[in-house]
Amino acid sequence: MIPLQPATAGPPPPQWRAPTRRHVDGAARLARLLDAPHRLGMFAGAVMLAAAALWWGAMLALRAAGVAVPWAVSPTTAHAVLMVFGFVPFFFAGFLFTAGPRWLGLPPVAARSLVLPIAAMALGWLSAVVGFHVSAPLAALGLALGAGGFALLTGRFGLLVLQSRATDKDHPKLVFAGCAVAAISLWAAAVAVALEQDALVRAAAHFALWAGIGVVFASVAHRMIPFFTASALPTVQAWRPRVLLGLLVGLIAVQAPLAAGDVLFAAGDVQFAAGDAVTTGGWPAAMQALRAVIELAGGALLLWLALRWGLVQSLAIRLLAMLHMGFFWLGVAFVLGGVSHALMAASGGTLSLGLAPLHAFTMGYLGSTLIAMATRVVCGHSGRTLAADNWAWAMFWALQVGIVARVLSALIPAAATPLTLLAVQFWIAAVGAWALRYGRWLLKPRADGQPG
Repeated sequence: MIPLQPATAGPPPPQWRAPTRRHVDGAARLARLLDAPHRLGMFAGAVMLAAAALWWGAMLALRAAGVAVPWAVSPTTAHAVLMVFGFVPFFFAGFLFTAGPRWLGLPPVAARSLVLPIAAMALGWLSAVVGFHVSAPLAALGLALGAGGFALLTGRFGLLVLQSRATDKDHPKLVFAGCAVAAISLWAAAVAVALEQDALVRAAAHFALWAGIGVVFASVAHRMIPFFTASALPTVQAWRPRVLLGLLVGLIAVQAPLAAGDVLFAAGDVQFAAGDAVTTGGWPAAMQALRAVIELAGGALLLWLALRWGLVQSLAIRLLAMLHMGFFWLGVAFVLGGVSHALMAASGGTLSLGLAPLHAFTMGYLGSTLIAMATRVVCGHSGRTLAADNWAWAMFWALQVGIVARVLSALIPAAATPLTLLAVQFWIAAVGAWALRYGRWLLKPRADGQPG
C-alpha cells in the first residue's frame, strides 16, 4: 500500500492516521443504520446506485440482443431521470447531515429523523422504475413520492442553515439552493411524466443536473478539496478564495438553461441509440459560438485549478488522488463541451462531439467525485484508516475505464454500441463492488469501538 504521507513530510496529521483498534462485535446488522446519518443515507445510496446500474445495463444488453422490452415511458427519459435524481439525493443525505452540522456549529442530527424522507424516496423510486415499464401514471406517482422525500430532506437542511449562528454559511447556503433546485425539478419531471411530455421531463433533468446537483458538487469541492489536500500534504496551501466559489458555481449553473434549451429545441429529433438520446438542432450559431468561448475558457481555468489545488502532489496518496482526479474530469467536460459547441457553430449544427461532454461531466466528474467522497466518509466514520487500499484503488480505476469507454463511444459512432456496453459493464463492476464492500461496513460497528 502507498504510504499516507511522502517520506520527507514527517508524520501524518491526526485525521490521516490509523485509529486505535479495540475489540468490538463486528456483526453486520441493519439496526446500525440508525447509529448515524451517514450510515442510513449512504447505505440507501449504495443500494440505489448499484440497482440503477444493473437495471440500465440489463436494458442495454437486452436491446443489443434484440429482445423487446415494454416501455410506458421512453427509455431515454427513464435513463435521464433515474441517473440524475435516483441515487445522488441519498448520498447527499448521508454527507450533509454528517458534515453540515459541523459546518454550521450545530449538534449532530439523529439518523432516525431522516428515516421517513429516505423511505419515501426509496419507495418512490421502486414504483417509478416499475412504472417506466408498465404504467406512466405509476412512474409519475413514484417520482412525486421521491420528490416529496427529497423536499423533506432539503427543508430539514434549510432549517439547520437558518438555525445556525455561524459567521460563514456561504457553502451551506449554496448547497441548500442546489438541493432546492433539484427537488423542484424532480416535481416538475413527475408532472411532465404524468402529462406524457418526454421533452419536458428531460429538460427538467438537465436543468437539475447543472443548477442543482452540479452546484452542490461545486460548492462542496471548493470547501473540501483544498482542506483535505492541506491536511494530508502540508506543503500544499489550502487556496480557496470566495471569488473562486462564485466562479465555479456560476460556470456550472449557467449551463442549466442552455442544456434544458438544447433538449427542447431538439424535441422532435430524438431517437434511442446505444442507450442515449441523439439530438440535432439547438441554439443559433452565435449562441453556440458564445458557449464555446465560455466553455473553453472555463475548461482551461478548471484544468489549471486542478493543478493549483495539488493534482500532481495528490498522486502520492490514493484516496486524495481519487478526489482530485474526479475534479480533473470537470475541466475535461468543459473543454469537450467547448469543442463540441464550436463545431456546431461552424457547421450549422451538423457536427458535434455528441454526448461525450455530458458523460465526462456526469460519469467522470460527478461519478468519480461521489465514489471518492463517499469512500472517505465511510472510512473515516467507520473508525478505519483514511486510505484507499488495493481494492478501493481497483474499483476506482474500473470506474475510470468505464468513463473513458463511454466518452469514446460518443466520439466514435461506428463503435458506439460495443463501447457503450463495455462502459456499462465497468460501471456496474465498479459501483457494484463499492456497494458490496462499503455497504457492509455501514452495517458494522466502528472498528475503533467509538459510537456513531
